[in-house]
Amino acid sequence: MSETPVEDMTFEQAMSELERVVGQLERGDVALDQSIALYERGALLKKRCEAKLKEAEEKVAAITLDATGTPTGIAPLDGA
Repeated sequence: MSETPVEDMTFEQAMSELERVVGQLERGDVALDQSIALYERGALLKKRCEAKLKEAEEKVAAITLDATGTPTGIAPLDGA
């Protein structure tokens, strides 16, 4: 497992580690206690990936277009 705190990971880092965690769990070659720790880490990684995807979707949704469809900037996000 990575030493990087999940909340500091990029989407790519979290996804890569999540894939490793899932692989280890699928192989079933780890002790029960380690399996539980991996499952908990996997849940945190999944949550991080979902949050980063939502953040990216919101940024894309905030792009404003002019009458010809050319991007003109971004609209302020709610609560920003």
